[in-house]
Formats: sequence, structure tokens, C-alpha cells
Amino acid sequence: MKFLIADTFNDSLDRLTGDEQKLVKLTAFDLQRDPVNPGMQFHKLDRARDKNFWSVRVGRDIRLIVHKTADSLLLCYVAHHDPAYHWAERRKLETHPATGAAQFVEIRETVQEILIPKYVESDVPRPVRAAQRLFETIGDAELLGYGVPGEWLADVRLATADSLLTLTDHLPREAGEALLELALGGRPRVVQAATSDPFEHPDAQRRFRVLASAEELARALDYPWEKWIVFLHPDQRQIVEKDYSGPARVTGSAGTGKTVVALHRAVWLARANPDARVLLTTFSDPLAGALETRRNRLVSSEPRLAERIDVVSLPTIARRLYKLQFGEAQVASNEQVRSLLLAAARSQPETRFDDRFLWSEWADVVDAWQLPSRDDYRTVPRLGRKTRLPESQRRALWDIFSSVTSSLASQNLVTEAGLFTGLAERFAAGEGIPFEYAVVDEAQDLSVAQLRFLAALGARNGNGLFFAGDLGQRIFQQPFSWKSLGVELRGRSRTLRVNYRTSHQIRRQADLLLNATVADVDGNVDNRDDTVSVFNGPPPLIQAFDSIVQEVAAVAAWLEERLAAGIAPHEVGVFVRSEAQVDRATQAVQEAGLPCKVIEANGDGAEDHIAVCTMHLAKGLEFSAVVVMACDDEVIPLQERVEAIGDEADLQEVYDTERHLLYVACTRARDHLLVTSVKPASEFLDDLQINAGKH
Repeated sequence: MKFLIADTFNDSLDRLTGDEQKLVKLTAFDLQRDPVNPGMQFHKLDRARDKNFWSVRVGRDIRLIVHKTADSLLLCYVAHHDPAYHWAERRKLETHPATGAAQFVEIRETVQEILIPKYVESDVPRPVRAAQRLFETIGDAELLGYGVPGEWLADVRLATADSLLTLTDHLPREAGEALLELALGGRPRVVQAATSDPFEHPDAQRRFRVLASAEELARALDYPWEKWIVFLHPDQRQIVEKDYSGPARVTGSAGTGKTVVALHRAVWLARANPDARVLLTTFSDPLAGALETRRNRLVSSEPRLAERIDVVSLPTIARRLYKLQFGEAQVASNEQVRSLLLAAARSQPETRFDDRFLWSEWADVVDAWQLPSRDDYRTVPRLGRKTRLPESQRRALWDIFSSVTSSLASQNLVTEAGLFTGLAERFAAGEGIPFEYAVVDEAQDLSVAQLRFLAALGARNGNGLFFAGDLGQRIFQQPFSWKSLGVELRGRSRTLRVNYRTSHQIRRQADLLLNATVADVDGNVDNRDDTVSVFNGPPPLIQAFDSIVQEVAAVAAWLEERLAAGIAPHEVGVFVRSEAQVDRATQAVQEAGLPCKVIEANGDGAEDHIAVCTMHLAKGLEFSAVVVMACDDEVIPLQERVEAIGDEADLQEVYDTERHLLYVACTRARDHLLVTSVKPASEFLDDLQINAGKH
């Protein structure tokens, strides 16, 4: 008998207490071991429309809903007695007549007032008139081809822009996504599946999984569905398995699944090339650790495959490979370089260059591009830098920079950019290349030297390089031309448009921080105005207070409300701009009487505590509820960064990356978002105020 699990089961299991979950898991293991054991207390659900729904007793009041046939047993849902029965009575499991995919279909008669929009607010006042129906001219055959259940066709024809999200909450996921794309003027792709098994259809595999062993069941019960299954939308699978014949990139706004695609791309490359080694990398150790965990879950039954996918951050792999190629590296700290730079400048007092300008010119031009000579410095494109440097000033500056370079060499020190450049030169010569393929997550924050290194790694294979990133989330690096370093993405860039993580309301609000389109130096454009979220939620709250005391009290009250509504502490994050505001955040959590853990740069997760960290460390995290605190004037954008500007063009760069940083923090939230400040508030909050809740 085939033993399966549904995503609805994982979601419902997560809502039970820890002790209740333990009992459910024991029952699930017993069912898998012997699904026809007469000792299992099965009860047929007479009021259920689907006559294959049964309940299984778990303890005194917990009931496990299963769908049982002669050939299969499917774990569907678990809850206390009445909610569990109510869930089963409102649904049926069907094979869609057009697509052939297995679906849970909500029974239309059990749903009341589905077309009353909830949470959806109009962006501008509109005159009272009949709302335009979005799909009334689309034929039944086409709608059925997208996976719309037959009994819901009439409701689909009545859908308007205001009611669409509420309607899609009641439809199978593929149907809802197709309708959202149609509403935006797109053309959804109909998935053709060459299988007679409805559970093997690509759409069905996003919500049902066959579990062949107790080990697979244990993994499924230990993690939320999206964590252990790492599902792929059919469009994502097409991106993963495509032959690009050159460097390729997947982009999309926060929550659209770029990391999932990168992870599957690495696994697919390893499977398709049994003798190859694959590097799966990103810019920091914490993010690399999260990728490694997900890789292990994805290929847990294939340990030899996992061994060929190295998951490590770029700084760490550079040090590792540099040691193998050249010996142990002594990497100079920023403080050491600054000291050498200022000493060299003092030795030439007639130059009179501002210290901040010297540092930015070194970090963003000379060291970033690893310029070896005065001629290279004279001819390097100074993208985005407006300070004009006549030949005489460039000569004087080069004397300072060459002095720093010589001092570093004499002390056997190398900068991080020097590490990557040395490795790039060695690999470009075809020597000692350790990987056939490299897959890079959060690629928008790559540096010049890192991209040179990756370009040299992937030069031997047409599919050697794959990048996942979002220009709207660039928070670290200056923009530069990838094409000038041999990485041409034009024609090989794909955009994900469906946001699975963040509610419509939070996504729409956060998008106001960015332009509708974001372009890189090479002219590749990311369009952000056609992304859709697949679920609703309450609007974010934007609140400004007269004092820190008031802000802390309001945040504490909001946190208490979220936990009283059933959100667990580990599902809540509190973010601030920098370390200087961390105490303010912890004070709010403590005032609410809740457990709190400050996440460090290389620290573990928050486990059963509310996580507190800076916005930079929030990258890659996600929570049901998020508070972004201390968004005061001179905090974001950070006044220290503004004052440290050494080139006129850097001011716009600072403002751009600070906006991106606030966007990143806000889009860590799935369902609830609170943004607070003490007056005067950051100018960025003016953008977020549109249609947001206000204090």
C-alpha cells in the first residue's frame, strides 16, 4: 500500500502543542508500519462528502484525518475532534479531469460569502460602479486546463480585482497562481504530465509526497512542509533543468523562491554530471549554513550525491583554496589597511586628500579592481564616482596607494580581494580548478574580485555558472559591470513572479521602497511591478512615537497580541538598523515577558525564543511576524554612513542600499509586520505610509 503525506497535514501538525505532536507522530509511524492494523481506531466519517475520509484516534481528543483506499493511505490533517471533522466535511480528494493532478477541492456549498474581500484595500478612491469581472470571457476548457475545479468555474467568472485573492484562498494552488497571472496580463503555462498516477503530476507533487521509509516519514514530521520538501513550481523546474550554454541567472523579488531554485540547480547539476563537483555558495557563513541544512534535507537518501555538492561561503572557500594553492593567507583587516593608508597620506602632506575619500577610493576602486599599476589606475572606469581626478591628482593618489600595496606585500599580508584575484589568475590559467560548476545565492552582493574568481571557476562549462539574486536587495557592494569581467547574462536571465512567502499586503507595502524597475550596469532590467503574492493578510502597521519608552511599550503589547493569537516565539523576529539599537529591541521583548535571543553574525537560530538582530543579519531569514524597530531619522539612512561619504556619487549609493536594507527587513515577514520609530521618523517611512495602518 502506498503511504503518502499532504502539506495540509504538516501545517495542521505545527499548530498542536509539543506533547500532542509527539502522540501524533507515534500514531503516524504505526500507520506506516501497518496501515491495516485492527488495533488502530479508525472511524468512518459519515458526514464527509468524500467517503474515503476516515479519522484515527490519537489520545483523548486529537483526531488524525486520513484518506484511505485499497491502494493508498494519505495523511491529510490533524486537530482536535471537532475542527478535524469539520475540515474533512468541507473537502474531497479528486483527480482533476483536465490536468490529471490529485487535488484537495473545497466543497463549494460549505463556503459562505467567499467574494467579500478581506484585507484588500484600494490604492486610490474610485467611483462606485460595477467592478470589472476578470475572467468572464475565458472558456471553461481553458480554465479547467489551469487546474480550476469544475464546481468553482462560476465563482471564477464572477471574480474582480478586489475579490480575486479571497477566491484563490479556496482554490488549489496551481489554479490560484494561474488566475493571478491571467489578471496581470500573463499567459500561464499548462503543465502536461506523462503519468497516469495523479500523485506523480508536477502540480500534485507540490502538496503530496510518497514516503517509502520510516526515515522519510521522520524527516517529514520534524520540519514544516516547505523546509523538508523544498518543492518546485513547474516553471521553477524548467529554470533548474535548462541548458543555458553560458552564465545564467534567476531573479525575482523577496519570497519568490530564488534560493529554492539555486539549491535544486546545484543538485540537478550533480545528478546530471556524476563525476563533477559543484560549489553552492553565498556571501556569508550563516547563509551558507542554512543552504547546507536544506541540501542535506533534499538529498538525505543520497549521501554520495551530497558529498559532491560543497556548500560553503565565498570568504571561507577562498581561504581554503588559497591555502591549497599558495599557502596560508594572512588577510589584512580593514583597520590595518586604514592605518597604512593614512600613514602613506601623511608622508605626502601636499596632496591634502580627505581621509574618507582616500578610503573609498582605495576600497571601491584600487583594491576592488586589484589595480597593479599607475596606468591601470589612470584608465580604470570609475563607475558612479563623480569626483573628477586630473592626471596630477591621480599620480599623487597612486603614490599613496602603491605605498600601501608595497607595505602589505612586505608584511606578507593580502586583502580579501587579493585572495580572490590570486585564485582567479591561477584558475584562469587552467591550474588546480576544484569545481566544474558554481551556483551562487544572493548574487547581487558579489564583489568584483569574487566575480572574477567565479568566472574563472566556471569558464570550462557552458552551464558552469548559475546565479540567484535580486538587485533590489543589494546591501553590500557597489554596482559594476559583470559583462566587463566576462559574465554576460543577457538572454539567460529568468524572473520569478509568484511570491509564496509574504502576504499581498506586506509585499505591496515593501515594494513602495523601491522603483518599479531596477537595472544593473549592463542594462539588465528587473521588473518588480508584476509580482503577485498568493495569500492575504492584515495590512502592516507604521507607527511613530514621541519617546523610546512609548515605542517599547507599544512593541511589547503587539508581541503579546501575536503570541496570544497562537504564533510561537520562534516565529517572531525583531530587527534594528545596527548594534546601537539592539538593546532597544531586547527591552521591548523583555517588557512583554517573552524569551529573547540576540542572533550574532555566526550564531545559531533563535529556537524557542524571539529572534533579535540587525537588518543585515536578517538576510535569508523569515518569520510569521516581524517588528522593524527604531526607524528614526539619522538611524536609517545611518548618519555615520552619510557623514563618511568621500565621493559625491556615494550619497545616492548610500541612500539606495539603506532603502534596500529596510526592504529586506520588512520582507522577512510572512503574515504580520510592525514598523516603528521615535519622532522624527526616517524619511523612508513616508513611502511605507501609503495604505498602511498608522499610529
